[in-house]
Amino acid sequence: MAKRRRITDEDAPVVDLATLPETVCFLIVKAREFDVKEAESEPDPGSNPTDDRDAGVLEDHGDDPVAIEMISTIRALSEDEQIELVAMVWLGRGDGTVDDWEQLKTDAAAAHNNRTASYLLGIPQLGDYLEEGFALLGHSCEEYEIDRL
Repeated sequence: MAKRRRITDEDAPVVDLATLPETVCFLIVKAREFDVKEAESEPDPGSNPTDDRDAGVLEDHGDDPVAIEMISTIRALSEDEQIELVAMVWLGRGDGTVDDWEQLKTDAAAAHNNRTASYLLGIPQLGDYLEEGFALLGHSCEEYEIDRL
């Protein structure tokens, strides 16, 4: 499991985003839940989840509620918000700097299609990249984590 980093940069300029901070923070939390999933080891265990300490919740099943939640949240975003989310992930993984933000959004717009949710869920460490990009843009999930997540 990736080590969680707390990123704070008080000197970072705050970039206005079309995407609500609550949505970004929600997706960061859900992406971390999704990242800890393992391949399905026993497709039909035939046991009670309590008997196996509910270990099946950490397996990647086709009807994974975390994936379904993430996909529906991303699909509900406007095209501009989806583009911004992809650009934020790219920024967080080091594909550019804050100075490149507009170009990252332009590149994300050029690559945009109706598979944004699938693309994002296929990125390992999505939560870390999203949080890093969010922080580089001058935002934090700290206030949302305390009361809302």
